[in-house]
Amino acid sequence: MAVRQASVGRARRHRSDPLSGYIVTWDVDSRDSSLCAKLRRYVFGYSTQVDGRTYRHPGFVEKPGVRYLGQSVLFVTTERHTELRSFLHRLGISHVVLLASVGPTIAC
Repeated sequence: MAVRQASVGRARRHRSDPLSGYIVTWDVDSRDSSLCAKLRRYVFGYSTQVDGRTYRHPGFVEKPGVRYLGQSVLFVTTERHTELRSFLHRLGISHVVLLASVGPTIAC
């Protein structure tokens, strides 16, 4: 029986174009549920229901130039870098930025 692996599935959905940009990682105190929720909604998006209709609000990871690398780690192109850092600064979230490039996706 296979276990659903959301992280692997999310990574496989990315296009295989090589990109240059930054790896951004952050740290949030898990006891701050409000801050964790804001960050989760921003990064992964959310859905709402109004009058029986579901509306999907895409997250930052679904934008072009963003790749999910793992828990609290994203790769972003130069175009997306400022957008993500502004959000993290606005919420006072400590983060680290590293210059990086990523190559094509190889499914194993």
